[in-house]
Amino acid sequence: MTAMAPPPGGHGKQADFPWWLAAAALLAVVIAAVIAANDLYSQVFTVVGKGVAITIFVTLVAFALATGLGLAIAVMGLSRSLVLRQIARFYVEIIRGVPILVLLFYIAFVGAPGLVHAYNWLAGPLIEAGIAVELKVRDISLLWRAILALMIGYSAFIAEVFRAGIQAVDHGQIEAAQALGLTRFQRFRLIVFPQAIRTILPPLGNDFIAMVKDSSLVSVLGVADITQMGKVYAAGSFRFFETYSIVAYVYLLMTITLSLALRALERRMRAKWQN
Repeated sequence: MTAMAPPPGGHGKQADFPWWLAAAALLAVVIAAVIAANDLYSQVFTVVGKGVAITIFVTLVAFALATGLGLAIAVMGLSRSLVLRQIARFYVEIIRGVPILVLLFYIAFVGAPGLVHAYNWLAGPLIEAGIAVELKVRDISLLWRAILALMIGYSAFIAEVFRAGIQAVDHGQIEAAQALGLTRFQRFRLIVFPQAIRTILPPLGNDFIAMVKDSSLVSVLGVADITQMGKVYAAGSFRFFETYSIVAYVYLLMTITLSLALRALERRMRAKWQN
């Protein structure tokens, strides 16, 4: 008998060893040692680190809102109503065609003032009667304008993720649930969504990691995130190499850690579904 040839690219499990992760971990440890030993890098890291909380807050809130809005848009896009389907398609195509940076500026300096003026006009009688309070544009902070822009921008992409996941569910199971007398909401909650989440979870996790990186764009509005703290320090010290090296290092720590956590979650859920 002839011996079985080893799989291409390596020998057995050795080929699957995450050498890239080992190299990245080694690099992270080396950079951490440099930061600890060098006063300048340590100072830069301390300043940049002050923006981590804002970055995490913006990402979590914007992604949660975008997920809820994206699910609603996806359900509208799969509705029996032609009007709802067209509204959902219009929203997705228009929003996806606008760069996130442009959307940030538009929401911050056009959308937010427009909403304030619309509210004051609609609530005019109540404001004159002293029941409601008149809003001013400055009452909406740039932080929340940035969160609103990220929510709108990402909801269009997340809506397509949900739509694809829902449509991947076998239509025969939906028909069987309908034959059993389940309502449309019950079919979605009990049959469609639990199966669709298997398809939805990986791209949804990728969108979350992408939002962590795109949250750096809020620095153009002066929001004190990681990038903004780095910009301010570099502008005052002219230490651009050191500052942006630390900024990149912090973002890499966050995104690679999240990526590994999401992969582990996917493996656990896949094993649970198979059992």
